[in-house]
Amino acid sequence: MTDSPPLPSVPSMPDNGPHVSREEFDSLFDTVRTWGRWTPADRGAWNRVTAEHVQRATALVRTGTVVPMALPWNTVPGPDNGKPALHYMSELGDIEAPEPTCHKDFIAVDYHGKGVSHLDALSHIAYQGQLYDGRSADEVVDARGAHFGAVSSLGPLVTKGVLIDMPAVLGTDWLEPGRAVHADDVLAAEKALGVTIGEGDAVLLRSGHFRRRRELGAWNPDSASAGFHVDVMPLLAEREIALLGGDGDSDVRPSPVEGVSSPVHALAITAMGVPLLDNLDLEALSTACAEAGRYAFMMTVAPLNIPGGTGSPVNPVAVL
Repeated sequence: MTDSPPLPSVPSMPDNGPHVSREEFDSLFDTVRTWGRWTPADRGAWNRVTAEHVQRATALVRTGTVVPMALPWNTVPGPDNGKPALHYMSELGDIEAPEPTCHKDFIAVDYHGKGVSHLDALSHIAYQGQLYDGRSADEVVDARGAHFGAVSSLGPLVTKGVLIDMPAVLGTDWLEPGRAVHADDVLAAEKALGVTIGEGDAVLLRSGHFRRRRELGAWNPDSASAGFHVDVMPLLAEREIALLGGDGDSDVRPSPVEGVSSPVHALAITAMGVPLLDNLDLEALSTACAEAGRYAFMMTVAPLNIPGGTGSPVNPVAVL
């Protein structure tokens, strides 16, 4: 009896290199670090976005096309949804006084994972025991939540969004899981797509993750997913971005960095003070940008106001 061939959704050998040593990573961390730059510190790079940035972003609205980016609330367990969200009806309109009747439901989620579109606040990631701005994680995060870098400190964001649509640039349907996107790729994408990443921008990487998932089935993205190699981060630091995100979790997986499982998370959140957006569905935005012939747009992000929260489920919106 011969073994069955692997399912088509199983990723092949990843192209996630080159390998980065821990010493090289620590040097890179120090290079992009912005500790001590802003007050309030726990808003990090969102301090870059001023009223002028918002006004410039609104000028990008031409057709009024509105594109949401959140995944549907996912209550189905799977290889990429180990902690499914909860949703059930708590009242069916049969116990109220005569009129009107009322239907109520309950939702809950352990959102840091691969199944929910969410924002990572600055309290989410510590490196070598420290959060952004050199705060000791042991001192500012406890069982009651985060006392520094909570999502409630961020508030809403309106700024220019830039879609780095790598499959569109490369003429492919998607990037295979494990494919690293490098600084040279981002520079080439800027040229091909006619965009320039600038100060205060929200940068979104489309790898085609959810198109691949819909066509080939789910896989475990903790084992293999397309995303940024750490060599992108000096470029993004130089451009002074405010927000980073994508249809994965920004990190290429497996990690190319020795002993660091999520190096882009550590560099963006902990070193640079840049919150992350994870697990966005960017397929509709890719289509809208292609139809409009432009890959810059106004973007809004409004996390839930959760005191002490390390992040929030979120539905970012692009307006072209």
